[in-house]
Amino acid sequence: MNTAPNHANEAAADLFARRVAARMAQGADDLPYDITERLRAARMQALAKRKVLAPVHKPAPVVLQSGSTAILGGGGDGGWWNALVSAIPLMALVIGLFAINIAQDENGLNEVAEVDAALLTDDLPPEAYADPGFMQFLKTAAARN
Repeated sequence: MNTAPNHANEAAADLFARRVAARMAQGADDLPYDITERLRAARMQALAKRKVLAPVHKPAPVVLQSGSTAILGGGGDGGWWNALVSAIPLMALVIGLFAINIAQDENGLNEVAEVDAALLTDDLPPEAYADPGFMQFLKTAAARN
């Protein structure tokens, strides 16, 4: 990104503004006090609203040592490669979450299957568990123990 024309335009605008301000200051001596105060207040408001743009600097490249080889890196935008490499941990996290979800679903299904197997292999028939008197039987058996 070339910022030289932008700085040249800003410098030209700044020079023009200084010339206009100097010309206006020459004629301000003859104005009444209330008008000069309003002009001063307007100047202060304009200066407060003026946006000061800080120059954009790209970070300087850094020389890194890798064994007996020096490599140049860390100085600028990595582009799509940097975005791809930084997305890998996010993709690993999403895949891990899906794996955990699948494992939890399997554990839940295994627990239900164990309960079903225990009911089917029990001495009581499954219809006994649905009988309203069976709950009363369990309560009295628990009270006796």
